[in-house]
Amino acid sequence: MKNRLTEELLSYKVLSGTPGLSVLTDEPMSNHSTFRIGGPADYFITPRSEEDLLFVLSKLKEFGERTLIIGKGSNVLFADEGYRGAVVCTSSLDRVIVNGSVITAECGASLTSVARQAARHSLSGLEFAFGIPGSVGGAVFMNAGAYGGEISSVTVKTKTIDPETFEIRIYEREEHEFGYRESVFRRTGDIILSTELCLTPGDAGEINGKMTDFLERRQQKQPLEFPSAGSVFKRCAGRFTGQMIEESGLKGLTVGGAQVSEKHAGFIINVGDATARDVLELIDIIKETVKTRFGCSLECELIYVS
Repeated sequence: MKNRLTEELLSYKVLSGTPGLSVLTDEPMSNHSTFRIGGPADYFITPRSEEDLLFVLSKLKEFGERTLIIGKGSNVLFADEGYRGAVVCTSSLDRVIVNGSVITAECGASLTSVARQAARHSLSGLEFAFGIPGSVGGAVFMNAGAYGGEISSVTVKTKTIDPETFEIRIYEREEHEFGYRESVFRRTGDIILSTELCLTPGDAGEINGKMTDFLERRQQKQPLEFPSAGSVFKRCAGRFTGQMIEESGLKGLTVGGAQVSEKHAGFIINVGDATARDVLELIDIIKETVKTRFGCSLECELIYVS
């Protein structure tokens, strides 16, 4: 069946003249996540357009393949055993269109590149996103935020596709049901195709100044020199999670190749050939220790895929 599905996808690639469509089999997910961890996926497919994506999804459904959609792989931990099914990566769906104060970005566009586009057009509202390694689709899915800003504050419309019926739907402002690291898409399963962001005209110098400041803060305070998936845990009411982990004496704690960062205790980093098992064990230790000391039950922001 693997050969038949691969042949049909590659035949479509040739017939449609879509050179960007990539179909890989038994592809290590460590190559496609910022953690650099994860075993092989049965298929790793990168469509180039919405039309490609629709065709790929229809074929995967026809063949009964379990399917996972990812963007930049920046907030995910893949199992050591890999993923039995197809991982569809939207990173090539990255068109960005600026029309006045509205930016329409495809789901695979990087947040940093969209923030740069906004700055070039003297548009304010995305400064917080500069330096975040994720995609627009991932940001909307989890309502990404930093330094007092969230993607929810500028999102006005999102185009999605239902993976079961392939129906296209437009979500307006309130329909996103944004919350802290939450959106309606966590519940519906709709695949985000593109999003409209409404920004505010501003001074280019001030916008670039804020972006530079936020990037410098990240470089000073976050372990960007090591593979990681960013902040592992959500905030705990009334406390900084990283501070609680540090005060629990866990900074620098290492399990295998995974370590609680000595630079920022809210990060778990891959210091050398870490496995998903190492990371999960370290997460369990952190949760148990913080619960015992502070009575706070930490919730993972990181998504584990097995």
